[in-house]
Amino acid sequence: MHNDIKKILVSEDRILEIVKRLGELISKDFEGKRPMFIGLLKGCNPFMSDLLKNVSIDCTLEYMIVSSYKGTDSTGTVTIKNDIPEVMDRDVILVDDILDTGRTLNAVKKILLEHGAKSVTICVLLDKPEGRKVEIKPAYVGGLVPNEFVVGYGLDYNESYRNLPYIGVLKEKVYSK
Repeated sequence: MHNDIKKILVSEDRILEIVKRLGELISKDFEGKRPMFIGLLKGCNPFMSDLLKNVSIDCTLEYMIVSSYKGTDSTGTVTIKNDIPEVMDRDVILVDDILDTGRTLNAVKKILLEHGAKSVTICVLLDKPEGRKVEIKPAYVGGLVPNEFVVGYGLDYNESYRNLPYIGVLKEKVYSK
């Protein structure tokens, strides 16, 4: 375990079980369709990669670069830093590492629907309901986490810790400096 981690919340083995379960559910629910998976970078990267290994249906893949955090604080402003994929008449599965305030996923979902997506379904590895600022409910959730600062497996603090193979709680002394 990394020295800056207080405790591990989701082990590497548990993550693999979660992505297998979610991939199978999505494959069943979207059977006969050809959904477009859109991952929100950078945090979704490990999750999206492992999730797609467990999806057995035909699909396409896109990414969006979206930001709403600086350090530990949500700015409340959602910034899209790249072109929006062509989603007209497509079933979209929006993939992110964590649903916290809900601002980012809510804003991106709205934009995709405005751009003609047939449907937008949200899939998140983690849900932190205590952090919610807007009403939004994902269709697929890997697991719930308490209102603590979590990192690893794509989740970061100032771009660090994304490479940890597990999800852990970051020691407060690291981000309260």
